[in-house]
Amino acid sequence: MSTDVAERARPGSSRAPTVGGLVGLPVLRVALVGLAALATWFALVAAGEQAPFPPGMLFAAATMLPVNVLSIILVRRALHRSGQRARDLIDFSWRRLGRDVLWGLLWLAVMWLPFILAVMAVMFALHGGSALEHFDRVFYDADAAPPVNRVGLTVLAIVSVVSFAPLNAPAEELIYRGYSQWGLERRWPPFWAMVVPAAIFALQHVFYAATADAVLVYLAAFFVWGIGSALIVHRQRRLMPIIIAHLLVNLMTSAPALVLLFLPDAAFAT
Repeated sequence: MSTDVAERARPGSSRAPTVGGLVGLPVLRVALVGLAALATWFALVAAGEQAPFPPGMLFAAATMLPVNVLSIILVRRALHRSGQRARDLIDFSWRRLGRDVLWGLLWLAVMWLPFILAVMAVMFALHGGSALEHFDRVFYDADAAPPVNRVGLTVLAIVSVVSFAPLNAPAEELIYRGYSQWGLERRWPPFWAMVVPAAIFALQHVFYAATADAVLVYLAAFFVWGIGSALIVHRQRRLMPIIIAHLLVNLMTSAPALVLLFLPDAAFAT
């Protein structure tokens, strides 16, 4: 990566954001995710559904659309106030796209192992030798299953797949790494500049946890993922490769919802 892009990836104008702003925007992102989960839960209860809080992953992915759109608007405004542009931090180039995809696949493979190890470590800490037997109960709550309605589930599945990965990956990487981490690196030691956004990133994911045990697992695993992403971005000084890795993960978590389109009518309530 060229030196000029690396410099543009750091706040350098007289309007450089304060530490409060650099930490506050990621915290605001977490609050927006929580509000989206709460609004979805209220809507389901108002519709007569016995929905737990937070709602299931399918609802979470679909209702992230307004959160991600607002997050991108907010981070672009924050970057502009500090004399930066989101496109410079992402550093997208058609000529480098093939190489960036390869980098993304590499970082996905590199970060997947510590992520899984963190999941297993917390599961064994919680359940000891019977950890493997508890996976289905920790990560899936039968009460959190969406109401069985073909039309509603089809709409949710399509919205999730079409909007979640393409918006969520750049929104989160711009906020947590591009804006917060790179801004904090000009004020704090790199260690804390990476740890603080990664911790807030992990906190956001508790709103996707189906059970109390899953909350602990997600906090640990996504903190590890956040630290891995932070180290990569700290080294590469551009966001495009990590956005691709993040997008691939989001696709893997949202695309399976499309199986709902092919289920027989008998699988749905009339």
